[in-house]
Amino acid sequence: MFDNLGQRLQSIFSGLTSKGRLSEEDIDAALREIRRALLEADVNLAVVKSFTERVREKALGADVLSSLTPGQMVIKIVLDELTVLLGGSISRLALSNRMPNVIMLVGLQGSGKTTAASKLAYLLRKKGKKPLMVAADVYRPAAIDQLEALGRELHIPVYRGEVDDPVAIARDGLRYAVDNMLDLVIIDTAGRLHVDDVMMDEVARIKTAVRPDQILMVVDAMTGQDAVTVADAFAQRLDFDGLIMSKLDGDARGGAALSIREVTGKPIKFASMGEKPNSLEEFYPDRMAKRILGMGDVVSLIEKATELEAEGEYSDDDADSLVQGKFTFDDFLKSIKQMRKMGGFGAIAKLLPGGEAMKQATAQMDDSQIDRLEAIIYSMTIKERTNPKILNGSRRARIAAGAGVEVTDVNRLIKQFNEASKMMKQMQKQMGANGQGGSSKKGKRGKGKPKGKQKNQQKKTRFGLPGTNFPGF
Repeated sequence: MFDNLGQRLQSIFSGLTSKGRLSEEDIDAALREIRRALLEADVNLAVVKSFTERVREKALGADVLSSLTPGQMVIKIVLDELTVLLGGSISRLALSNRMPNVIMLVGLQGSGKTTAASKLAYLLRKKGKKPLMVAADVYRPAAIDQLEALGRELHIPVYRGEVDDPVAIARDGLRYAVDNMLDLVIIDTAGRLHVDDVMMDEVARIKTAVRPDQILMVVDAMTGQDAVTVADAFAQRLDFDGLIMSKLDGDARGGAALSIREVTGKPIKFASMGEKPNSLEEFYPDRMAKRILGMGDVVSLIEKATELEAEGEYSDDDADSLVQGKFTFDDFLKSIKQMRKMGGFGAIAKLLPGGEAMKQATAQMDDSQIDRLEAIIYSMTIKERTNPKILNGSRRARIAAGAGVEVTDVNRLIKQFNEASKMMKQMQKQMGANGQGGSSKKGKRGKGKPKGKQKNQQKKTRFGLPGTNFPGF
């Protein structure tokens, strides 16, 4: 969503950093471009004015103008102010010690409340909660059926009730959770096409009946400033606690996310970055600001990789084999699958500093091409996967026929694999030079298989980032 804005801002900053000294005229010219970029991104006009005024005031300070790197100082100021604009610091979900905790979702029809309810339940279940979803939207056709279908897919219970009164359904759902020892209730309330008194009165009655720990409003990021207007109306009539931004992975301009905190005073707590159940993420303003400015988000990348590693994708034996340079097509396939689970090459590139060029280079690596790579590897025998050196011409022709591709596709994959294998060997040599690896012979200092803490350290650093498993990346 922020791609266009990010590219514009990065282009503006490249002009600033190329100058040894900055004058007031240089800063004013850059701020005009920043103002234009934010307005084109559909950021609220009042927000743009206050943002550029704050940046200008700080950028014209003596510390910046006299700095040896004034361009970098201005970028830091913009980064800090952009972080403040997005919320400053993370606003975590505040739950009480009572059982069960209750979260109520509100918003307009079509904002994505039902899907957000299932994603939030899935996320909180991974954090140790036992969620129940309550279908309190009795007006939208098939809304209850949709929530039940999502519940079946995720193996999360859904309470639908036997009456048409949303307040009674919410109250009965809370009692059902208590009876079944479920410690979290997520209530999916009904929406309307616009804010009206009937909807507000119903939501207020549900709030009184169940006394929710948190009320979260779901807004569609694709609707731009309309989302800000609706959220502001809700904030004036219903004291909700935070926002869930849905469809933040869309191709809209992103002005809603940049405006909504300053206009409503309510923090963004979660952002939905896709359609899959695991696409709901906690919203970190500082990380999002860095992404917009092309600085990457390595922390989120490490967290994603660590989460996959915790799922048992790689064993200690796999780690030892990779460190010793025993890189096979099975390892290569595992790394491709891991990248796919993390959103693909493009999604990973977005999280790396200066990853825009890498994203463009891997843009052609879509799902169909990844499927082709998997098909080629699966067409190999176990012996061929573990010993790629035996892949002669006849074997490659057989593999191509089995995978339904051309021999040139097989040759291209083997070339990519060989490059990844060379990278692994180089890393192994570097680690051996640092006393972390080397020959398996005993009796020599710095040699042999690492043990204990040393082995763990080796596993953590083998790909340059702690906790990641990216052979071939």
